[in-house]
Amino acid sequence: MSEEKSKIERTFVAIKPDGTKRKLVNKVIEKFENLNFDLKGLKLMTVTRELAEKHYGEHKGKPFFDGLVDYIISGPIVAMAWEGNSIIEITRKVVGATDPVKAAPGTIRGDFAISIAENIIHASDSPESSKRELELFFPEGLQG
Repeated sequence: MSEEKSKIERTFVAIKPDGTKRKLVNKVIEKFENLNFDLKGLKLMTVTRELAEKHYGEHKGKPFFDGLVDYIISGPIVAMAWEGNSIIEITRKVVGATDPVKAAPGTIRGDFAISIAENIIHASDSPESSKRELELFFPEGLQG
């Protein structure tokens, strides 16, 4: 019998301004806690334009870039760092498709998102983006 190798990772998750405005913070956090992931960083913050432009840097020059930046700075977000086994892949499944029409029921976006633009949540899509985003949003470091 072979044992599955543990793949402990950290990932960045942010509840976007529509999620904080609609008071969905607890419901989103509860999803991750129910998966037995460990919370390593949490803060309520307003994103500066400079940070938003760095965060969405790979989209610079695309027609939707300015809209992304303007939206993420429009209100407070909850920035989080989570740790767990294969957390990046699992988180992407729990979050659901960007388009809420295509997001499965039971996913965060499937249950709560209103539109592609107001889709409640951001989650890192790879180990590389996770590392970069955690360093951007938690320059002071993380617990544990």
